[in-house]
Amino acid sequence: MGVRRGTRRKTSLRFRASSPMERVLVLVVIAVIVGITIGVLLPAFNDDVKTVTGGYTATGDAAQTLETLTVKNDDYRSTGYDRKLFGYRSTDTDGDGCDIREDILGRDLKEIRFSSSKPCQVQSGVLNDPYTGKTIYFLRGVQTSRDVQIDHVVALENAWRAGANTWTRTKRYEFGNDPYNLLAVDGDANSEKGSSSAAYWLPEQHGYRCAYVSRQIGVKAKYSLSVTTVEKKAMIAVLHSCPGQAVPKQ
Repeated sequence: MGVRRGTRRKTSLRFRASSPMERVLVLVVIAVIVGITIGVLLPAFNDDVKTVTGGYTATGDAAQTLETLTVKNDDYRSTGYDRKLFGYRSTDTDGDGCDIREDILGRDLKEIRFSSSKPCQVQSGVLNDPYTGKTIYFLRGVQTSRDVQIDHVVALENAWRAGANTWTRTKRYEFGNDPYNLLAVDGDANSEKGSSSAAYWLPEQHGYRCAYVSRQIGVKAKYSLSVTTVEKKAMIAVLHSCPGQAVPKQ
């Protein structure tokens, strides 16, 4: 009688879910793992991708002016900075009896109503906010005036770090009250920005970013202020999306 040899069944090492629900759960876990991996690795490759694809190239007047600015990364600190050193709202260049805040409100708001007791003082008006795209109805008052604030496009502390720490009092006062560097904007957006450069804050309204960055470049060129490497990269990345962007005129 012959001996029957036993046959071995190969054991599969693949995972087999026993139900549709288990298969769905497996797919969810895989998706989460892939998502985490991309989240960790993408920032590391982002700069390289932008460089290779031309994301850090730009054309136009603003881009050319940016290339003339000094790049300075060392000793970029706020030692000795005090907002009061720039004398914001302490001058009246046009001699109308109002400070620069009133002048900028009068320039940037629409449908303005001036104070009857002080003709240069804005009592109410409408702001089409460039930073958020919101329409803000300004009304002077203890609880409402802050809704519209005046932003230094190149923040005072940023200017201090970029060279203003060596200026005379006269030049700092000129900078602190220069209409070219001032915009009426949403109060919350201004507070959120703080002293950030373009590397760390840009307007929520994407359509205004090119104009915002080009004005920063214009201000820094006017006052011979420096930029950092990361700040310059951020500016170029914005200008890349708007070829031919000009620096705003005075």
